[in-house]
Amino acid sequence: MPALGYGTYPITGDEGVAVFGRAIEDGYRMLDSAASYGNETEVGAAVRESSVPRSELFVTTKLRGESHGRDETLKAFEGSLTRLGLDYVDLYLIHWPLPRLDRYVDTWRAFVELREEGLVRSVGVSNFMPEHVDRLVDETGVVPAVNQVEMHPYFPQPAQRAYDAGRGIVTQAWSPLGRKSDLLGNETLDDVAYEVGVTPGQAVLRWHVQHGSVPLPKSEDPTRMAQNLDVFSFSLSEEQMGRLDGIATGERVGGHPLEHEEF
Repeated sequence: MPALGYGTYPITGDEGVAVFGRAIEDGYRMLDSAASYGNETEVGAAVRESSVPRSELFVTTKLRGESHGRDETLKAFEGSLTRLGLDYVDLYLIHWPLPRLDRYVDTWRAFVELREEGLVRSVGVSNFMPEHVDRLVDETGVVPAVNQVEMHPYFPQPAQRAYDAGRGIVTQAWSPLGRKSDLLGNETLDDVAYEVGVTPGQAVLRWHVQHGSVPLPKSEDPTRMAQNLDVFSFSLSEEQMGRLDGIATGERVGGHPLEHEEF
C-alpha cells in the first residue's frame, strides 16, 4: 500500500474522472473511494483510462451503512465492483461500525469471504474503536489490515494509533489536514513550515508520515495536488514533531464512531 493516497470525496461526474486521472498522472497511486461518496464509477473510469498498469494502482472503496449484514454486504460489493468496472478491489473497508445495529461482525465475515475469493486483496475497517476491532478478532480470528480514522494535529489519536500498531494494523488518516478547522492557519504550524521551507499542508502531511499513518489528502487544485504528494524529500525534527503534537485540541471535525450513522 502506498504511503500516501488521494481522497476522492466529494468529487463526482466528468470533473471527477478528470481530477482522478490528473492525480494518477501526478504520481498518486492510491485512490480512496466509498459507496456513499457516489463516485466509484468515476474512480474506476480514471483507473481504466490511465496509462499506469492496474497492478501499480491501489483502489479502496467502502461499504455503506445500509448494507451491513452478510448477504447485504456480498450484494453491495457486487454493486461497487460493477460501478468501478474492475476485476478486484485492493482494499475494502467497513465505513462505520454502527454499533446500534450490531451487525458489523456478520459484515466482517462477508469481507473475509470476499478476500478468500480473491475479489478483494485486503480487508479493513474505518472509524472503528479498539472495542470494535477486539470483537471482530475475538469472533472471527481475522485482524483488519487497515483502520481509517479521523486524524490530524488537532486530533492526533495517539491511543488509537498505538492500539492499531499493537495489532499490526495500518492507520490511515481521513481529513488529514483538519478540514473545517483553522489548522492550516495555526501559528505553530506556520512556524514549523517556514523553518523547513514547505507549505503548512506539506508539514502536516509529513507529520502524518513520520507518525506512521497513511494520510489521504484531497484537493482539486493542481498546485496543491502536487504539493500534497511532495512530502518525502524533507523531514521534521523531533523537536518540530513535538511542537505539532502540542497543538492538539482533542476536538473532532467529523462524527464520533459510537454515535455517527451513515446509510
